[in-house]
Amino acid sequence: MSAPDTARPIAWVTGARGFIGRRLAISLAERGALVCGIGHGHLPAQLWRAAGLACWVNSQISAEALGQLAVEHGSPQLVFHLAGGSTVGASMDAPFEDFGRTTETTARLLEWMRNHAPRAQLVVASSAAVYGDTQGIAAAESRAPAPVSPYGYHKQMMELLCREYAQVFGLQIAVLRLFSVYGEGLRKQLLWDCGVKLFEAGDAIELGGTGQELRDWVHVDDAAAMLQCVVQHADAQCPVFNGGSGLGVSVREIVTLLAEALGRPKRIEFSGRSRRGDPASLVADAGRLTRAGHACQVPWTVGIRRYADWFNRAQKR
Repeated sequence: MSAPDTARPIAWVTGARGFIGRRLAISLAERGALVCGIGHGHLPAQLWRAAGLACWVNSQISAEALGQLAVEHGSPQLVFHLAGGSTVGASMDAPFEDFGRTTETTARLLEWMRNHAPRAQLVVASSAAVYGDTQGIAAAESRAPAPVSPYGYHKQMMELLCREYAQVFGLQIAVLRLFSVYGEGLRKQLLWDCGVKLFEAGDAIELGGTGQELRDWVHVDDAAAMLQCVVQHADAQCPVFNGGSGLGVSVREIVTLLAEALGRPKRIEFSGRSRRGDPASLVADAGRLTRAGHACQVPWTVGIRRYADWFNRAQKR
C-alpha cells in the first residue's frame, strides 16, 4: 500500500460511476485533485483510471468502506455526494429501495464524516423534485418544498439530515438542487428514449405528457462545474443552491430540436397522459448560484446538438 499523496487535494465522489459522477471526477482530476470514487458496480482499472479516478471502491456507503478508503488514500478535504436514487419512475415502482439509496446512504456518510472528517467540505446533490410543481414560476431556494413523488420526498429528507449535521455538529455542507441534467453519455430518460423511438418508428412517434411541460435543462458539464462552485460555499449553515440555468424550455421544443439534429424529422405526438410524480413545470431561479460565481456555459440548443452527435455515433457501434 502506497502512502497518500498529500501534495494534492483529496476529493471523494460517491456515485462516481454514474452519469454526473463520471464527468465530475474527470473535471476534478483535470484541476489537480486526487479523486477517489465509491459506489456500486465493477469497473476494470483501465476504465476508472480513464475516468480520472485514483481508485474505485465497489461498495455501498458504509463506515467500513469509507474508513478503508481513508486509510489507503488519505482523509478527504472535499466530498461530493452523488450516490442515491436517480429517477422519479424508479422511486414510484420501488419507494423503499429509493429511500435506502438516497436517505440511508446520506445518513451513513454524514455520521462517518462527523467522526472522522469533520473539517471536510461536503456538497450533496439534491433535486428540483423537492419543489413539486413550480407552476411556470422560477423557484427560488426559499420556496417551501412540496414534493409529489417518493424521489422528491427522499431528497427532502436527505436535505434535512444535512441541515441537522451542519447546524448541530458543525459539518461544512452545501446542497445543490439539480434540475434536468442531460448530455453525452446519458442512456436513459427523455432524450435517450426519444432518440431510440426516432430511429425505430415510421413517420411519427408518440411520447407521454402534453409536450408543454417546462424543464430547466442543464448540460452535464455545467452540472460538474456547479458542484465545484458550490462546495466552496459549504459551511455550518448548510446553504442551498438551485442547480439550474433559470430558463424553462418545453419538452416539445427539446424533442423537436433533437429530431432535427439527428436527421430524423418526424411528426411528434403526445398522448396527453402524464406519468405519476412528474410535475408540469420545474424551472429554477438561478440568482443565488450566479452570485456564488457560476454561469452556465452550454446553451440548451448547443447541448442538444452535441447529444445528437453522440447519439448518432453510439447507434453505429
